[in-house]
Amino acid sequence: MPLVRDQAGRLMVPGTRIPLDVLVAAFKRGKTPEAVHDSYETVSLGDVYAIFTYYLRHRAEVEAYLAEQERDGAEIQEQIEAEYPLRHGLRAKLLDRLGT
Repeated sequence: MPLVRDQAGRLMVPGTRIPLDVLVAAFKRGKTPEAVHDSYETVSLGDVYAIFTYYLRHRAEVEAYLAEQERDGAEIQEQIEAEYPLRHGLRAKLLDRLGT
């Protein structure tokens, strides 16, 4: 399988900066392997096919991984927002300019 875990625990295509999440999202949007390869040329066409096949054969496992990634991302966002509240400093001024 052309995937490795990076230091943060994300599944990545070796030798690229492309995570599994991006390729699965493209697959779910109906992109063909060729279209994905065109969009992410650092991922070989063979690897795109292999990753799509892996997803189809291990859908429950991959979906659990994707849900975990989403939870982790939400936790990190909460931590950042707690540390840097929405209405303080430069961010608040920019949001006020946008009228939000």
